[in-house]
Amino acid sequence: MNKLLLVLSVLFSVSAYAQNISQEKVVTILTDLASDEMKGREIGTPENDSAATYIAKRFAESDLAFCTGSSYLVPFEYKGRTVYNVCGLKKGKSDKNLAFSAHFDHIGSNGNSGDNVFNGADDNASGVTAVIGIADYFKNIKPDFSMMFMAFNGEEKGMKGSKAIAEVTDLQPLFSKTAALFNFEMLATVSQFGNNALYMTGDGFSDLDELINANSKDGLKINADPYTGQDLFYRSDNVVFARKNIVAHSFSTVDMRVATHYHQLNDDIGVVNFDNLTLLINSLGKTIQQLKPGKFAPRYNEKVNLK
Repeated sequence: MNKLLLVLSVLFSVSAYAQNISQEKVVTILTDLASDEMKGREIGTPENDSAATYIAKRFAESDLAFCTGSSYLVPFEYKGRTVYNVCGLKKGKSDKNLAFSAHFDHIGSNGNSGDNVFNGADDNASGVTAVIGIADYFKNIKPDFSMMFMAFNGEEKGMKGSKAIAEVTDLQPLFSKTAALFNFEMLATVSQFGNNALYMTGDGFSDLDELINANSKDGLKINADPYTGQDLFYRSDNVVFARKNIVAHSFSTVDMRVATHYHQLNDDIGVVNFDNLTLLINSLGKTIQQLKPGKFAPRYNEKVNLK
């Protein structure tokens, strides 16, 4: 009997962590999105369409359901042509949901000879990799919350994609049941707070960071926004959903005091710390797995301006 219990214990231990996304997969996803072949993923280009299709394929591999219609691709119009956001669903034990998002577009190429592609490895292939990675983590798990995964287009042109998807009629019932939205923006580097640490924009506007830290696993830490004077909360896709009264914040690792790759040609896979990014994704997965609809209900306070 003791031997049997030992075997069962070992098997349970292995299965409990078998859902971790591998570093090899993290490297593959980010490298594919930030490749020269994607030509900087600028909205309105064939390469941007290819990036959307690539993300949709990854959502399919995680067995996500469609958010609306018969495709993960959610169309909207930009400058007279059809472009796409990407959206997938994971059914949980509750119809209340948590949303995970990142923008996948970047700023294209400059047309010069030599290295001319703004690959956007950190901005924001890293954030999209986190969204895909969390979906992959939960592939064989039924979480307490349902989960919504979104990859936005057109952030670089004024948050075009998030504004479009936020108004899709079929998605309003999902948004009305969204307890919180985690928007990932530039996760490729180790933050000034160290490994396995993020900061949350607008941390003074809600208790989301406190609730996450209270449930954190593997040493994951959400830190205060170190750049409060830059109003980052109001400058990324999260604010679109905040204005729908969803508790929505962006999470990042980029140290803006020393980063030299933002919107530069050197924002390629050379800036990525894959060890830390993989650790972050899996720590987020384990932490999210702890959250229960009856106990996790973040709220805004009077400091936030949603007008």
